[in-house]
Formats: sequence, structure tokens, C-alpha cells
Amino acid sequence: MPRLLHSGQVIVDLVMAVDRLPAAGGDVLAQSASFEAGGGFNVMAAAARNGLPVLYLGRHGQGRFGDLARAAMQAEGIGLSLPPSPGADTGVCVALTDASAERTFISHIGAEGELSAEDLAEVRVQADDYLYVSGYSLLQASKAQALVDWLLALPRSVPVMFDPGPLVDSPDSPLMAALLPRIDIWSSNRAEALGFTASSSIEMALQRLGAWLAPTALLLLRDGARGCWIGRQGQLAQVGGFKVQALDSNGAGDAHAGVFVAGLAAGLEPLAAARRANAAAAIAVTRRGPATAPGHAEVDALLQAQEPQ
Repeated sequence: MPRLLHSGQVIVDLVMAVDRLPAAGGDVLAQSASFEAGGGFNVMAAAARNGLPVLYLGRHGQGRFGDLARAAMQAEGIGLSLPPSPGADTGVCVALTDASAERTFISHIGAEGELSAEDLAEVRVQADDYLYVSGYSLLQASKAQALVDWLLALPRSVPVMFDPGPLVDSPDSPLMAALLPRIDIWSSNRAEALGFTASSSIEMALQRLGAWLAPTALLLLRDGARGCWIGRQGQLAQVGGFKVQALDSNGAGDAHAGVFVAGLAAGLEPLAAARRANAAAAIAVTRRGPATAPGHAEVDALLQAQEPQ
């Protein structure tokens, strides 16, 4: 049975809802605050809730945040390939969501920022697995090179899904140049794709990505309430979104990515998987918190109740 092997970082989010961000040196009161598992956990939880078994390849700490992260993963049935890292705790992110549903992050990396060749050598990759790589991993000096070397040595038949995130904004680094031809599924939002490719339109971004990635790579670009775009071998299609009242966009892209790869692993065609992913993201933005992806039945219910916009 296919699995999702997630090589990114699980951290803990301090989630706070505010009317607006404070000015530099200022202060505002939050309507709510809670500690939640976040980061890579969001994608994994979305996939697991939609029927795809998941294995987390990253490290996790021994302190209070590591305990919280492990408990959250275990509650979702997510497997762990490594024991807790001695002498380190899991990292934390302050996640602020304002009245417009936009989110702002400040992150501190902990044990999850390290991963060695020896850690990865213990992973037994199956032929039908999907490997998820986060752009955040390429920013970690104690992880990036070992991870890229390992995935480049995997059989070419194992699909690699890559999400650049907001901080990897250029194809110019040696690690990124080595990784690009090995990417089988590109997953990002519109702004990330435009920034990474220095493009002024979705069409231009998809054209440039298509030239850099594997010839048969599948391109998935999330476009907020408008849904998403799917590209492959020069063909482009838009898959419409669903009309909802957005409350919190934190984790919506992760919900989309996790449900999309779960759909592909279940044998769906990309357009059908994207429609399910759009429905999942629409449900996720109506809930506060990072890991708000719905389960399979909730996605089915929205698909039956509402046509995409």
C-alpha cells in the first residue's frame, strides 16, 4: 500500500488570533492562544485523515514541545522513523492570524533542523511510496545536503513532491539546482511560484517550472479562493475553488497538499485529486488552527453539496 514519507519539519505552533499585527515596538491583545503541532504535521495529518499511511522521517526533541509533537502524530496514526533526539527540544513557531484571515509566522528551529545520512539510511523506501520534501529543509545546514544526496539516490520510480514554502525563492542554489530535475510533483501557492520563477503570470511560472523539472512533472499551484492550477507537459487547467467564509488561512495550503497526494495515491487522476484538495482547503479555512484538514467523509460531503466556483 502506498505511504507518504515526510522529510520536512514538525514543530509546535503558538497560535494566536489578533485583530491586527502590532507596529514595531507596539502591543495588541489576542483573542485566543494555544499550542498546537504544526509545520510538517499539517500535511501529514491531512494525508492520514484521507486514508494515506504516513511515516515521519524527521527528528523530534525530548522536551515539552517534542512530547506535544509526538502525541499529536501518534493520535493521527503517523509513524516515526527516529527516536527522540537527546538534549534537544522540538522547535516552535509563533503563528499570528489577523482579522483578514492572513497569517504571519516567526519560527525557531529545534531538533527537527538536523538529519544525517545515517538517519536516512535506516528508512526502507517502498516502490509505491511518495516522498514529500519541504523547502524549509533546504535552509537547514545540518540537514539539507544529506537529504538531497539521499533522495537523489532513490529509485527514479519513487515520486518526489516538493513544496518550496515562502523562504525558498530562487532556483539558483546548488542544492536547488540538483533537486529540480528530480521533482515529480511541484506543490506551491501562486505567490511562491511567481517569486521562485521571477514571473508575472501563472502561465509564465508554469512554463519556467516545466523547463526546470522532470519532463513529466505535475505542477500544482494553489490560488486561494480561486482554487488551483494543474500543469503537465505544457497543458494547463484551472480547478475551481469552493465558496466559504474564511476564518483562518493557517494550514490551508498544507491541507491541500496532503489531500492532493492522498488522492493521487488512491489512484485518482490529477484533476480529480485537485478538486478534493480544493474542497479540503475550503473546509480548513473555516476553522482556527494549523492542522484543520478535514477527513475523507467531510470532503465527500462538500463535493456533493456544492459545485466549485
